Amino acid sequence: MNDTFPLPAPSRRTFLGAALLAAASSAALPALPARASAGLVPVLPAPTGPYPVGVVRHAFTDPARTDPWDPALGARQIVVGVVYPARSVTGFPRAPQLTPGEAVVFGALAPLVRGLPAAGVDWAGTLTHAHAGAPPLPGRRPVVLYTPGGGDARTLGTGLAEELASHGAVVVLVDHPGEASQVELPDGTVRETVLHGPPDPATFRTMVDTRVTDLRLVLDRLAELPHAAVMDPRRTGILGHSAGGTAAVLLAARDPRIRAVANLEGYLDPEPRPGDRPLLLLRTDGFEGAGRIEGSWAGLRARRRTLRAANHWVLTDHAAIVPRLHAAGLVPDAVRDGLVGPGDAAASFAAVRRELRGFFGRELRGLPGREAGRVRR
Repeated sequence: MNDTFPLPAPSRRTFLGAALLAAASSAALPALPARASAGLVPVLPAPTGPYPVGVVRHAFTDPARTDPWDPALGARQIVVGVVYPARSVTGFPRAPQLTPGEAVVFGALAPLVRGLPAAGVDWAGTLTHAHAGAPPLPGRRPVVLYTPGGGDARTLGTGLAEELASHGAVVVLVDHPGEASQVELPDGTVRETVLHGPPDPATFRTMVDTRVTDLRLVLDRLAELPHAAVMDPRRTGILGHSAGGTAAVLLAARDPRIRAVANLEGYLDPEPRPGDRPLLLLRTDGFEGAGRIEGSWAGLRARRRTLRAANHWVLTDHAAIVPRLHAAGLVPDAVRDGLVGPGDAAASFAAVRRELRGFFGRELRGLPGREAGRVRR
């Protein structure tokens, strides 16, 4: 079973993870409206490529698996966002980063787990640079899967996905419901994370194994995705942040369909190893686990880069969001430094996008240049 559903979809019900909230804070859950009437609207960086970008959402149900985080839900369901170069975006609106229902849940969870503000931010107001439902640019294009950090939603990879898509790739952003902070399902339900603090080794293993199986399902069923006709499955890579980086390398080690893998600060001890697959390793100097990261990457043949005066979430859309909140006085220095570091987060994020563009361009036999004919925005 699979479903394609529009962007945005109205939220009707929300599952609230009481265990997470109780573990994170003894304070009551902030009462937030579905859409803040006023507040700072985070702005995402524009992609730099020659193509306008489209996006569609899609859901897969895997009848062969029971959901590992909540067996009462039955068959495993995952949600993806497909970001791609568009033929034209005229008449197609820019998609929001979060649906209204997702924004409510994210706004409630963010201050409890990362110190983001409980008020003063319109989380539902952020627009992506991708246009919902725009027709794809014809051609056959490399495919890059994206798997986010532990407890994060796929939407925090929006800036990376749009950058690659604007240069000619199709990026499939994969959510992992139950673990992800919030995911809106086709029926409007917003499913919230069940995690409550840093995972113990057994939970981390469940997380990574579940992600690998989710990602293999997406690979198995690429042909069912909207705009599959413009995807070239022979040129498929994967990109992961943190726990997503761990899962990305493990998938590459197990599945020959993955031709290149980029790991953004994910541990690789005691396993996995990517075999002979091209590997990009990016990390920050401020991450509290930097020593363990470096040790787990020892001996690997890879292109490497360390971002200076940076921290773990500068590898995500927080690179754009957090400095803006800091400049507005909504988060203190310590929160900014703990999330993205004290340095120039915009410059760090631009460097990450350049590294990924160059890496996947080389290893997936090039991101196509501008085709003959007019590309209409």
